[in-house]
Amino acid sequence: MELFQAKDHYILQRGERALWCSRRDGTLQLRPATDLLLAWNPVCLGLVEGVIGKVQLHTDLPWWLLLIRQKALIGKLPEGHEVCKITKIAVIPLSETDPQDLELELCKKHHFGINKPEKITQSPDDSKFLLKTFTQIKSNVSASNKKKIKESKEKEKLERRLLEELFKMFMDSDSFYYSLTYDLTNSVQKQSSCEKTNLPLWRKVDDRFFWNKHMIQDLINTDNAEVDSWVIPIIQGFVQIEELVVNYSDASDDEKSSPETPPQEPICVDDIHPRFLVALISRRSRHRAGMRYKRRGVDKNGNVANYVETEQLIHVHNHTLSFIQTRGSVPVFWSQVGYRYNPRPRLDKSEKETIPYFCAHFEEQLKIYKKQVIINLVDQTGREKIIGDAYLKQVLLYNNSNLTYVSFDFHEHCRGMKFENVQTLTDAIHDIILDMKWCWVDQAGVICKQEGIFRVNCMDCLDRTNVVQAAIARVVMEQQLKKLGVMPPEQPLPMKCNRIYQIMWANNGDSISRQYAGTAALKGDFTRTGERKLAGVMKDGVNSANRYYLNRFRDAYRQAVIDLMQGIPVTEDLYSIFTKEKEHEALHKETLRSHQELISQLLQSYMKLLLPDDEKFHGGWALIDCDPSLIDATHKDVDVLLLLSNSSYYVAYYDDEVDKVNQYQRLSLEALEKIEIGPEPTLFGKPKFSCMRLHYKYNETSGYFHTLRAVMRNPEEDGKVYI
Repeated sequence: MELFQAKDHYILQRGERALWCSRRDGTLQLRPATDLLLAWNPVCLGLVEGVIGKVQLHTDLPWWLLLIRQKALIGKLPEGHEVCKITKIAVIPLSETDPQDLELELCKKHHFGINKPEKITQSPDDSKFLLKTFTQIKSNVSASNKKKIKESKEKEKLERRLLEELFKMFMDSDSFYYSLTYDLTNSVQKQSSCEKTNLPLWRKVDDRFFWNKHMIQDLINTDNAEVDSWVIPIIQGFVQIEELVVNYSDASDDEKSSPETPPQEPICVDDIHPRFLVALISRRSRHRAGMRYKRRGVDKNGNVANYVETEQLIHVHNHTLSFIQTRGSVPVFWSQVGYRYNPRPRLDKSEKETIPYFCAHFEEQLKIYKKQVIINLVDQTGREKIIGDAYLKQVLLYNNSNLTYVSFDFHEHCRGMKFENVQTLTDAIHDIILDMKWCWVDQAGVICKQEGIFRVNCMDCLDRTNVVQAAIARVVMEQQLKKLGVMPPEQPLPMKCNRIYQIMWANNGDSISRQYAGTAALKGDFTRTGERKLAGVMKDGVNSANRYYLNRFRDAYRQAVIDLMQGIPVTEDLYSIFTKEKEHEALHKETLRSHQELISQLLQSYMKLLLPDDEKFHGGWALIDCDPSLIDATHKDVDVLLLLSNSSYYVAYYDDEVDKVNQYQRLSLEALEKIEIGPEPTLFGKPKFSCMRLHYKYNETSGYFHTLRAVMRNPEEDGKVYI
């Protein structure tokens, strides 16, 4: 569609209709395309793909019109439905201010032979008026007006920050998807259960996942049938569509290709090899949406943070099979104060106060999905225990026969990089998986329906959750393909199919993680390859550090933008954030100095306590244990004191709650086999720290190691050795 700029309106024109957007008050109006002749000096700015809606970033700021500037075709679902990802947006102020260069694709009708759209020229009268006004403003600047100028600058700074976050949300996180012909908000089962009607797409959507509903609400409120073609339901989440070929003789080629990137073109094979389409669609709820430290647990409407419905869709010939799972924050009132590196979870309401809201959440879930099997992956000991215990108590109090509770301490079972031990869980619930079934439809109608869903959670519902959901979905897919005769009964999924399948789920985890935590998922290397490697552990350290940084400096702005997109009043004083950032930075430096002074004292104390008289102390360091089973989005780091003498080294585990070492290990230097050191990957800029792995023998047996990394430190403190 074409975008025109006139004196009082922006005009979007497609076919015989046009959408007029007022530059004075932001009102939207549908008018005949011929009314363009009535606009004052309309200039074509270029082409856009569609309308997202409008948003006001602050009461002091103008409305902004959001348009889809560029899209990317993700693939085609059964019956040829195209799914697109929004890759670039145009944001236009609905004010008298002219937009900056929007970099739109030029339409051939109005820009033949022109590289850039011409700018609107002002009349001589307008130019004189502006010059006079500017001169008047300049002459009136005095001490009394300096305050207003300062306020104006702060307003401009706030506007820039919020716009920056808005652009990043749409253009950096690969988050927003739409289809003009397919309902991405509803699963195959839900679509097949609805009566066949001629209602437009947006009138059939699941309200939970209609992410731009509030932004397009003014257009919907016109209650005009002609708006139907202008309203595009957009989801936030993830979509990937691939065609896989069941070829067991293709293992050698599989080994030659990179595991990081799936083939871009369909694999050419003989017709004797069956092929099938697999799609992964994740839909993030717009209710209680937001960033990790800003949105936790349940709210007073029974909505939970980071709620995502993920559908795995298989299509073979005329058969479409669908299996859905959900993830969502533990539905109790809890939070984490996010201005320290290792925030401790806390309960914000009592057990009795939580009951009605817990019930509200699961009453809605059971109404939609009938049955729920909860897979709770939080640690049953340590910091996370308080949240897991509160969850279990609420389930017992709810006492509903349609709710099944399964607890699986992910870190305990998968300790030491043994993530393949997730199969322990899938084996234990195998009968539940089979009993749950899946949705199966063909041209004649519904063959069977999925009866209930798995609701998987960890603390953030990111890394552990994605690994487990991928494992459950794989069991289901293999059963589906065997039912359809695509796979032999006793064979696993072919290696190439399995690799692409793992990449899809890893991409899904990364996308959801970026939307909630700001960085890619931890443990992504296992989901992609089925193996946990040292490089993945080091990358997790980068992501963990990045999550900490993002939480402290960006989440407030990102949360404000999300709230405004959903029509939720912003309660935080955004202007005060500028000051708060400086205060938090100073506080963080002071805390860091105090912590480092404490470490210095501890090293001195434990050097005397642990080292025998015949050993000479050479140095000591405060480090963090990088045992992969302890790394997660919760930043569950273990403080370690590493002491070195002339004949041994000591690894002492420090408990920051009681400020003492609760256990230690003494190892002879003769038992030390090798030391591996590697910098963090530079995907996120300049490396901040390195990881070190100490390999040693225990009782003459090799294969033991400690993996340690440096504590994040203030650059001003670099060079100081605490011994």
